[in-house]
Amino acid sequence: MWKAGRARAAEEAADLQALIAEEGGNFRLAAWDWRHYAEKVRNRRFDFDSAELKPYLQLEKMIAAAFDTASRLFGLAFEEVHDVPVYHPDVRVWKVTQDGRLTGVFLGDYFARSSKRSGAWMNGLRDQQRLTGDVRPIVINVMNFSKPPAGEPALLSFDDARTLFHEFGHALHGLLSDVTYPLISGTNVARDFVELPSQLYEHWLERPEVLRRFALHAETGQAMPEALLDKLLAARTFNQGFATVEYASSALVDMDLHMISTDRPVDVIAFEQGVLERIGMPAAIVMRHRTPHFQHIFSGDGYAAGYYSYLWSEVLDADAFDAFEETGDVFDPATAKRLRDTIYAAGYRRDPAEAYRAFRGRDPDPKALLRKRGLDALTGIGDAQA
Repeated sequence: MWKAGRARAAEEAADLQALIAEEGGNFRLAAWDWRHYAEKVRNRRFDFDSAELKPYLQLEKMIAAAFDTASRLFGLAFEEVHDVPVYHPDVRVWKVTQDGRLTGVFLGDYFARSSKRSGAWMNGLRDQQRLTGDVRPIVINVMNFSKPPAGEPALLSFDDARTLFHEFGHALHGLLSDVTYPLISGTNVARDFVELPSQLYEHWLERPEVLRRFALHAETGQAMPEALLDKLLAARTFNQGFATVEYASSALVDMDLHMISTDRPVDVIAFEQGVLERIGMPAAIVMRHRTPHFQHIFSGDGYAAGYYSYLWSEVLDADAFDAFEETGDVFDPATAKRLRDTIYAAGYRRDPAEAYRAFRGRDPDPKALLRKRGLDALTGIGDAQA
């Protein structure tokens, strides 16, 4: 990923530098310029402004899209209930069933408020287990979307909608759990495996057959125009060299930092700079997380030396979604059943590598992620120059 990402980032930097020159700028592209000029290039190349999408991404419709995807894949049904005590009036509750049998309870807490920390996450309020009877799971998704005025629909950015699908993938991991012991239930799996169900679920949001049904204009009710949908999908791999480099550099520094074996104080900034020089960090890109403020690497064994895990999980999710696309049907029933049985329902019953092989029939292919990010044309490169 590093070589391909760095090579693509060099191409992207050249495009941005050309735009700077075209506009009369007499300066070298720097890190603080990148996002500004990248957005200009994006708009020019794809005639695409992300603000155009927002009227088509209503929160209610995106919740319905996430539920409908789960219904088509796993046969789940969602019924909103209003007679359940909740900790805040904004919290909503759904009873989740399959073939009339209770699967679990899902709570959604979607809007930002002063008493809530930032971010988005899934929690298991009660894990599925059979050790003390047939205990059904209760899971919650927490978001921080902007709450609209009364009577108006909540509108999301595409990143918001992706976050909703991502966290609902975690929720399904908890809801579909089918194990005996609570210790290995649901999302209680290895760090680099827990993101597979969530990141995989994001793929269905980007499917035209999903967007055509649920991306409806908040005022007119009309479906997203095909031209806008085409531009959205065409722009998916834009700026992926930058995205790959800024992420992978943080992961590589994190791992190298945890390889130190010394009882002497370490100059972290000097160490960081040394790693970046060794791996050939492009001058116009900075790490996504500078070491002094990087909470992941100081938050205990759950994340220490583990920031790579999101990228490895993305290898898994890209390769896993390929399994659906190879059938010609992204809702293929046989593939969905195998996914449920081996991944979503299995908890930590077996080693994650074995679980993945049980689903896919082989080990994951990292080239799937290169294809997903549009970097596959660069897989034969040597040491790319930044």
